[in-house]
Amino acid sequence: QVLLVESGGGLVQPGGSLKLTCASTGDIFRTIDMAWYRQTPGNQRELVATIRRDGSTHYADSVMGRFTIFRDNAKLPVYLRMNNLKPEDTAVYYCNADPPYVANWGRGTQVTVSS
Repeated sequence: QVLLVESGGGLVQPGGSLKLTCASTGDIFRTIDMAWYRQTPGNQRELVATIRRDGSTHYADSVMGRFTIFRDNAKLPVYLRMNNLKPEDTAVYYCNADPPYVANWGRGTQVTVSS
């Protein structure tokens, strides 16, 4: 069974930065495409960034140029570096496979961007 644990969120001012970490008890990060998602109240989860097994990445237009998804192949976690954060980035951030076939989502980590 794969367990997903997100961490690194917090409260930051607009223009600030955070780095999120996605850890897993399994080794699926070695073999599958991974992604970060986010969700705000009343809305569906949206795909934020994807990293493929070959290391290539893709980003939602809303975060392009500001967010970077990357793997630490030696350590397994997947990270999301978020720069120049905007209030619109406020959400709970989750990691999962892409597509998100891991049935049990983690708790997510709250990111709040506010003055």
